[in-house]
Parts: sequence; C-alpha cells; structure tokens
Amino acid sequence: MGISAKAREVRGLDRVVIDTMAARNKIIGLDPVPKIKTAHFTIHTMRKISDTRAPVRVYIEGDGHAFNDWGNATSDPTPRDDFVRKMAFRDPAPDVVYMARPCQYVMDDVCNVADWTGARLSRDAVNSTADAIKQIAVGRDLILIGFSGGAQIRGLVAALHPDIKVKKLITVNGNLDHPRWTRENKLTPLDSSLDLNDWRDDYLKIPQVHFVAENDAIIQPHITREFIGDDSKIKIIKGANHGIGMDRAFPEIWSE
Repeated sequence: MGISAKAREVRGLDRVVIDTMAARNKIIGLDPVPKIKTAHFTIHTMRKISDTRAPVRVYIEGDGHAFNDWGNATSDPTPRDDFVRKMAFRDPAPDVVYMARPCQYVMDDVCNVADWTGARLSRDAVNSTADAIKQIAVGRDLILIGFSGGAQIRGLVAALHPDIKVKKLITVNGNLDHPRWTRENKLTPLDSSLDLNDWRDDYLKIPQVHFVAENDAIIQPHITREFIGDDSKIKIIKGANHGIGMDRAFPEIWSE
C-alpha cells in the first residue's frame, strides 16, 4: 500500500528544507540529474562528473527523517540536514555522486512507511540502489561511501551485486549490524530487512575503511569494531559524535 494523498500533503516544513538545500547545492557545485527509475523505487541523485576515467565516488544517505523526536515514524523520510551532501560535494574528486535512499525526496506510489522503518534494508531497497549505481557508473570503478544506515545498504549492494566494480568501501558512523544495534538499543527489529551478517565473509574481502565517532551514542563504536574484527580498518574521530565533529574527518575521507 502506498502513501495516502493526505500524507503526501504533510510536507510543509520538509518542502522548505528541500528548497533551502537546493539553493545551497548550487553554491557547492552540485548538479541535479533526472530521477533514476529502477524496477521498484525511483532514486533521487545529484552529481558532479568531469573525468570519465576516474573512479566514481558514490555517497549514500543515512536513514534521514524516518522517525520524529518521539520515536514515531514520519510521513516522509527526506533528510532535514545536509551533512552527507556537504561531505559529498566538498569532495575535490572529479566524479562524485550523492544518492538518496528510497522514498527520500521522491515519494513513489510504491512507497510505504515500512520502506523507511522495518523494511529500509529490504531486497527491493538494495536492488533499486544497486540498479541506480549501475545506471550512473556504467561499468566504471566505484568507491562507495555510506553514512549511518547508508553504510549497511552500501555493504549489501557490494556483497549481493559482484558485477558492480567496487574498488573500496568507506563508512562514516556506519551501522553494519542492525540486529545487534536494535537489540542493544532496545529498538524495534528490522524484521523485513536483509542482514549484512549473512554475507559478512564476502563483505570483508572488499578493501574498506571505517570512520567512527569516539562519542557516537546512536551507532556505538564497539558495534562497528566487533563486526569488522580488524582495528587497522577503523579510524576513531576523537571528540566527535554521530553528527557533530565528523566534518574534521572530511579531508581524510576524501583522500581514501
């Protein structure tokens, strides 16, 4: 079941936020591209492409505004901040793509609240993201960067779609183990989502690095460290939390 017409109208503040971000995007060199249609979802992307020989750096958005301050599911998961966009479009690399998650910015008829709550890592979500990446990259080498929940969908794309030429995986305060995360934080399990644990061995074979905020109270650092099992791949950002202070790591992220 899709989102009702009434729910689609409940976007006053979100519309203002999106319009404000669009103005900022012009300043930081971001170009909108046509919404990418896949077999299931339509995916919102923006990009700057200037060297067709360079690897494409794809920044995948987090869970966005999936829940409000009271823990209730929202009617629109579009992000209300521009953290990932800033990270992406301040990246000096020649070919950079910002990719939203399903139902962010684009409310398809197929979108349902489950798509940004319990099913936000569903096979449809993973396959749609993979399809969008393929349409942009067209066989080129890729560096996939995922923030927060975007880290897991990026990991699932890499593990389940070996035809995508992933050169490196990067996470920023990434959630790689959602069953443990929901269990330890007493959150509702993502029962309709895929679990990266099922492809962990394949995932860990891909070159990767993980940027983790020392004081992250949302995605606790030990969850990432124990899932990866190799501290040489972990970079702790001292004094940072899930959002604040991580911009100090941007230059190092861009250099990977």
